[in-house]
Amino acid sequence: MSYTIVSDVCEAKADCIPVCPVDCIKWAEDGSSKKKNTKGTDYTYIENDTCIDCGACLAACPVEGAILDEWKPEMQKV
Repeated sequence: MSYTIVSDVCEAKADCIPVCPVDCIKWAEDGSSKKKNTKGTDYTYIENDTCIDCGACLAACPVEGAILDEWKPEMQKV
């Protein structure tokens, strides 16, 4: 199991990226530019196969509801 970044809630604070011990949080990109969510901000996603379910991202994220402590791939756009 891994965590989920809710793409349309993410506000591109990116506090989650440096705390991830396995580097599984990435910027959603389309070629050479970052993708935008429905709020018009860049967003990140979690690579499920790499995530070790440590919870560091959830603890670091200042945006309530942006990261879920369960795997819900339908809420995470890549």
